[in-house]
Amino acid sequence: MNRQFFLGHAPVDVLFTKNASDFVVNEIPLYPFSGEGEHLVLHVRKKDLTTWDMVQYISEVTGAKVRDIGYAGLKDKDGMTTQYISLHKSFEPKLANFSHEKIKILDKIYHNNKIRTGHLKGNRFFIRLKKVNPVDAMKLKNGLKKIKEEGFPNFFGYQRFGITGKNYELGKEILQGKRKERNHKMHEFYLSAYQSYLFNEWLSRRIEISRVVEDFDINEAVNILKFPKNVVSELKKQKQFFKLLQGDVLHHYPAGKAFVCESLEAELPRFLARDITITGWLVGGKNIRAEQEAGEIEAKMFAESEPFLSKMNGSRRFAWSFAEEIEFTYKEEEAWFEMHFSLPKGSYATVIIEELIKDTL
Repeated sequence: MNRQFFLGHAPVDVLFTKNASDFVVNEIPLYPFSGEGEHLVLHVRKKDLTTWDMVQYISEVTGAKVRDIGYAGLKDKDGMTTQYISLHKSFEPKLANFSHEKIKILDKIYHNNKIRTGHLKGNRFFIRLKKVNPVDAMKLKNGLKKIKEEGFPNFFGYQRFGITGKNYELGKEILQGKRKERNHKMHEFYLSAYQSYLFNEWLSRRIEISRVVEDFDINEAVNILKFPKNVVSELKKQKQFFKLLQGDVLHHYPAGKAFVCESLEAELPRFLARDITITGWLVGGKNIRAEQEAGEIEAKMFAESEPFLSKMNGSRRFAWSFAEEIEFTYKEEEAWFEMHFSLPKGSYATVIIEELIKDTL
C-alpha cells in the first residue's frame, strides 16, 4: 500500500511489542449503565485472548448463547484489554465461582438493555515503546504534540488486512467473480478489507497532496499536482496540515450528518474547531459523493470499484480524527517512552504508533 505520513520528522527506530505490560486498552462506554434492569453488564479484563474467545468461554460457563451475549466492539488479542459485555441476569449465579487465568471480572452492574455493537464512546490506550534514545524521544514528544494540536489521519490498521496483508485482494476476486466464499462472515470480511484498502489509498493521496502544498511554492505545487493555480493558492492559505478541498464530504464531529462542502471559507473554522471533519468513501451502494475538485480525486482513486458498487454496502468514514487526553513521559534510564491517549471508536492506536515512528507495523 502507498502509505503516507503527515508528521515531518525522520523515522524512529524503537521496539514495540503488543504484550500485557506494554499495550493496554480500556473501553470507554457510550453512556453510564442504569444499575437496574434485566441485563447483567460485566466489566471484563482479558489478556492475550480475542473478544470472541472470551465471549465463547463466558457462554460455556453460564450456558448463555453466544448470540445473546452483547459487546460494543472487538478488542485486540495481544495485550491487556478491558471491555463491557452483557447477558441476561438469570445467568449471574453461574458466575459465582468464575475463574480463568486470562479473564477477570472486574465489576458487575445491571442495565435495561443489551450492549450492542458500536455502543462505545472510544478506547483509552497505554503504550510503552522500548529502546528509545533521547533524540528519538524528542521526535516522539513533538509528534504527539502535533497530533494533539491537529489530529491524525484515520487509516485502517494492519489488523484489517490479515497476516499477509492481502485480504483485500481476496475481496476484489470475490467481486470479480473469480473466487467464491461460502462463509458469509468471511465473505463480508474480505469485501470490507477491499473497501478499507481503497480508503487507505485515497487518504494517502490526500496526505500527499497536503504535503506538496506545505513543502513547495505555488508554481512548483501546480507543476507537481497539475491543479489550477487558483486552487493551489487557496490551499496554501490553509494553516493546518491536512488541506480541505471544495466539494469534500464533511461530517459533524463526533456525531451528526454528512454534507458536501460548498464553502471552504465557512467550513474551515469549524474544521479547525473540531466541530466537523472530513470523510472518505467506503465504496458501495448509494452514498453521498464528493464533488468539484474533491470529487475528481475521489472518482480517480475509486474508479476500479465502480463496476462492483451494487455488491457492497457503502458508507463514509472519518478520514481525519482527533486523539484526546494525550499524556507521555520518557524514562531515559530504561530507554522507555510511555504514552496514554483516548481515541474515538473505529480508530486504531497502531496507526498513531506508525505515524510516530514513520513506519508500518
